[in-house]
Amino acid sequence: MDEADTAQDIAGDNTQSTEEILAPLGQKNTTSIKAEPDSSASEFDALFSRLSNQGSHDPHTWKRLIRLASGSGEISKIHHAYDELLKRYPNTSSAQIAHIGHFLNGEATFAEAERLFIKYLRGSPDVDLWKFYLDYVRRRNVDPKTRGIVRDSYEFALKHVGQDKNAGKIWYDYIQFLKAGDAFSTSEEQQKMDAIRKAYHRAVKIPLDDVERIWFELETFENSLNKITAKRFTSDLSPAYMKARAVLKPLTSHLNALYPSSQDFFLPSLPVFDAADRNLVGRWKAYLKWEESNPLEIEDQEKEALNRRIQGVYRKAVIRMRFYPEIWYMAYNWTKSIGKPDDALLILKAGMDANPTSYLLTFVYVEVMEREKDYAEVHTTFERFLGLQSKILDELQDSPEVTANGSFNGSHPASQSTNGSFGSQSSDNKPPKLTELQERRTEYGLVYVLYMRFARRAEGLQALRKVFGKARKDKWATWEVYEANALMEYHCFDNKAVANRIFEKGLEHFGDEVEYVSCYLGFLISINDGNNARALFERVRTTFSPEQARPLWERWSRYEYQYGDLESARKLGKQVSEAYPNDPPIKLFAQRHVYLGVDAIAARDLGAAYARRHHVNNGTTASTSSSSQARGMEITPVIDHPERLEDHPREADRQYPTITYLNTIEKVRPVFWLHGISPSIKQLTYWMAVYF
Repeated sequence: MDEADTAQDIAGDNTQSTEEILAPLGQKNTTSIKAEPDSSASEFDALFSRLSNQGSHDPHTWKRLIRLASGSGEISKIHHAYDELLKRYPNTSSAQIAHIGHFLNGEATFAEAERLFIKYLRGSPDVDLWKFYLDYVRRRNVDPKTRGIVRDSYEFALKHVGQDKNAGKIWYDYIQFLKAGDAFSTSEEQQKMDAIRKAYHRAVKIPLDDVERIWFELETFENSLNKITAKRFTSDLSPAYMKARAVLKPLTSHLNALYPSSQDFFLPSLPVFDAADRNLVGRWKAYLKWEESNPLEIEDQEKEALNRRIQGVYRKAVIRMRFYPEIWYMAYNWTKSIGKPDDALLILKAGMDANPTSYLLTFVYVEVMEREKDYAEVHTTFERFLGLQSKILDELQDSPEVTANGSFNGSHPASQSTNGSFGSQSSDNKPPKLTELQERRTEYGLVYVLYMRFARRAEGLQALRKVFGKARKDKWATWEVYEANALMEYHCFDNKAVANRIFEKGLEHFGDEVEYVSCYLGFLISINDGNNARALFERVRTTFSPEQARPLWERWSRYEYQYGDLESARKLGKQVSEAYPNDPPIKLFAQRHVYLGVDAIAARDLGAAYARRHHVNNGTTASTSSSSQARGMEITPVIDHPERLEDHPREADRQYPTITYLNTIEKVRPVFWLHGISPSIKQLTYWMAVYF
């Protein structure tokens, strides 16, 4: 099902058949892209092949293709160009209008024009396409006998886009069309007046761009019939009209920022999430939330009208913001919230078609499928998504920037042998740790973790191991996959021995990743396997530089100081002092007497508590006093994963900097009479933020 069909299903149209409405279309050719008659066929073929095969989303190149097709005058090229364009950018009304315009030059091509109208209209929330449709219906139906077709066509259009701000001209033209009709009896005249009144009453409740003119004409119309009843009708409608007029101003403000008037042929671009992109998506989110808040205060008995209005807004949003998964997710979530899960799922699938590498939409979809117990679809989705992400990693690996800094021979880490039980991949056979590549690789590992999570909870142990087996053969799998699988084996199936073997296997591939080793050490400590934990620590501590190994020393020290005997603690302290000879003795001693961040030595004997109180009582500015006071009450920040302390300023270093006085522009503040080390820039910055 394509996106047009999806939108058609969501619309739930129950009007007369489209064929009957579209049959009498008239003649006019409107093309919004200038043709290039002298363009060569070879350029068109090459461009078409490149765009269709590579799935390009470059708007300028697509527009070039359309100009070449239009200039050729060949129907097949025109069809192929527009069809391919509208696969990439569905429901782009300017392209649809231009496409249809090529087939409205004569009777011989009207059948093709009608086919395109049928294809495009039901899925389009754009007023311009509906105006284009109504224009041709009226041009083709000038005979009074066909006025019924024109009237039905207007109702058909208003049902789909009548709530749109830009639909004012459609409402106005419809009312004028009704007024122009002939009546040959009193009853026909009364029916005509009732139809006009009903159209007026519907229109003035909507924040249309022409709402004030329509209201003025309504008053004139009613007064021309009966001034007494006119007062009653206008009095009843006045609150709804005043509300619509009041809403029009903020609505216009929202839309002016979202729809630049200069773009007559708009194709959305892939976001780069710079300041402009973030500002744009923020404005769209604000507008959508504003529409959801029901600013027109439509009552519950007219809930369906409100839902149609918001539905139209979301349809336009996902056309303009096609490559922003967050907007698709909002559309999905809102549609689900009004009790239409099937329609919501169609929106979600359309969003995935537009954004096949979106983590957000993929994860939402697999959860929905898991909830519906369609496990085969979940497996298929995960496999497809992993394939797409793997392709991105391969392309990034082969990029000139990566090639210039190192290469990866493509073999899986498991194939690399080591001479010791604790071997690690060398930099020559491992993907280089460049920032973007490493980030994407870590995200790739997350997909495997979630895939294993699904397999475990939906299908059990064997399914979990099957997914992990696939991950072990994947050259882009990360250490997080091994850790997650080991912990699942232990926590979900009580397989302590298996978990331990998985961790050991991971060491063969990720032994140079201090985070992984730290996680393994933490696992052994958590299962109270002190002997193996000590053996692991002794085995790995010399394979890293002192600075790299500091998280391991800190993790093992906390365990040893808390649960070991005094001699073991003293022995470890000596080892730490040898590894870090520049750390002052008082720091090393105090570390043995800290628990859950409470360091009484620093607070009472070295003046940290006094410094905090002094800062609270003598804050520099009122604007920073409350936040500084709040921070001053805590020395240790919240750390979700204490085994990964390298991501935070180290506790001991925070509490033992070598600072006697700190000069500021305002005054000299006494700090701590502390001794020992020279703090790093990172540590000094942290101290400034916490205490000053």
